Amino acid sequence: MQAIRDTRSAPPPPRRKAGSRGAVRVQPAQPRQMPRLRLPSAGLQGIGRRLQQLLWPLLLVALGMGLYELGSRLMPLADRPIALISVEGDLQYIDGDAVQGVIEPYLQDSFLGIDLDGLHTDLQAMPWVAQASVRRVWPDRLVIQLDEQLPVARWGDSALLNNEGKAFMPQNIGSFSELPRLSGPERAKRKVMRQYQQFSGLLRPQGMVVSSLELRDRGSWFLTTEDGMQLLLGRDNLVEKMQRFMTVEQLMLSDRRDLIARVDLRYSNGMAVAWREAATAETAGE
Repeated sequence: MQAIRDTRSAPPPPRRKAGSRGAVRVQPAQPRQMPRLRLPSAGLQGIGRRLQQLLWPLLLVALGMGLYELGSRLMPLADRPIALISVEGDLQYIDGDAVQGVIEPYLQDSFLGIDLDGLHTDLQAMPWVAQASVRRVWPDRLVIQLDEQLPVARWGDSALLNNEGKAFMPQNIGSFSELPRLSGPERAKRKVMRQYQQFSGLLRPQGMVVSSLELRDRGSWFLTTEDGMQLLLGRDNLVEKMQRFMTVEQLMLSDRRDLIARVDLRYSNGMAVAWREAATAETAGE
């Protein structure tokens, strides 16, 4: 048989679109996915938390027992009898035997067992002790620091005052008779001390020394100098009155100071002078 050839022309192949010359299309890289981790189940997490809650108290108990055992073994090595007691300070009035009497009851205690607070309290209660401190020094030494009271004046007939106006009562007060005598209501110790210090500062440049200062119940001040001159100051404007007296004394009375018995400064703008008997007789003779 004769083959029959289809002479119909085949459709031309589709034409490609021309791209830009030299251009290469790059496909963006796809992000890599990390593999998923499987978390433990809720049951396992709960068991882990319970184990932690049980283990921590056990660890703390074990640590406490270990520290206790270590302390028990070291305590006999550290706690020993006190071998040396040092008392430090510039002491003039504090009696060494009295200090030893206060310390002695505490010597039966060990280095770590001694009651430092009790010893400090007993030392602080001594009349001449202004401040006391007690401390341990390793391995078996005790150091005591004592600061003495500084007596500035007498308070009445049975006590002394320090520079802060605090009263203390040593046994032998008679040896301090040369100190100025201050007196007044018990609650006014510091006030009287401050006023004494102020008057002393004003009078000292003119050669006058305060021998006694009294604050009376009604609030008036009465001062006596070392040479026996009495100053009645009243209650108010004390510094102004004292300055007025000093001015008049320097201008008119300095050469006759030993003849003045009393000066009344309770006036607002003046003062009255009372003379001793010798001065009165001398004035009458003139």
